[in-house]
Amino acid sequence: MPESNYNEIMQLLCNRLENISNTDVAITPDLSLIDQLSIDSIKLLNLIMEIEDTFDISVPINALADVQTVRDLADLIHRIKSESS
Repeated sequence: MPESNYNEIMQLLCNRLENISNTDVAITPDLSLIDQLSIDSIKLLNLIMEIEDTFDISVPINALADVQTVRDLADLIHRIKSESS
């Protein structure tokens, strides 16, 4: 997948996280979803469902266990999207 698609994924994530996080922190790839952005499991699942619809992919719930940062989530989505192409 071209780099521009990865950037598109990252931009979408940052935009959505700005809307759903309970903080005024600027969203960067290295921020922790839980510790710094206060994203709870319900918000994360809602975000994953939106991502699945947007990119026409399926994100396995067990794959989220290793996701700690915004970059981790973008990498996971990028990898799943690349494998489904």
